[in-house]
Amino acid sequence: MSTVELTAETFEKTVTSNDIVLVDFWAEWCGPCKRFAPVFEESSKKHPDVVFAKIDTEAEQQLAAAAQITSIPTLMAFRDSILVFSQPGALPGPALEGIIEQIKGLDMDDVRAKVASQAAQPEA
Repeated sequence: MSTVELTAETFEKTVTSNDIVLVDFWAEWCGPCKRFAPVFEESSKKHPDVVFAKIDTEAEQQLAAAAQITSIPTLMAFRDSILVFSQPGALPGPALEGIIEQIKGLDMDDVRAKVASQAAQPEA
């Protein structure tokens, strides 16, 4: 599956209506983003069960700000609508594959329990 472009209008629906969504925040002027793009695209062909999405931070500045993007490229991964991974920097192919396998192997009942527990904690 090839990558899809996300916008503020399509982001939430894409994340909530798919099991696993990987999002690459990038910009045209960003050298590391351009080097990461073929790695991301190649991985998308190996994992048809995962949505690979890209967000152009120049075109979608409000969305990038809402996601607290301070460095690009930044890769975010959502599973069952929960953010389970976020890291700035271009990844080599084997590292990206390892992250995808870890995300697929997550015990989502455990993740949901941890999210609920964190939400129940009073602010310090």
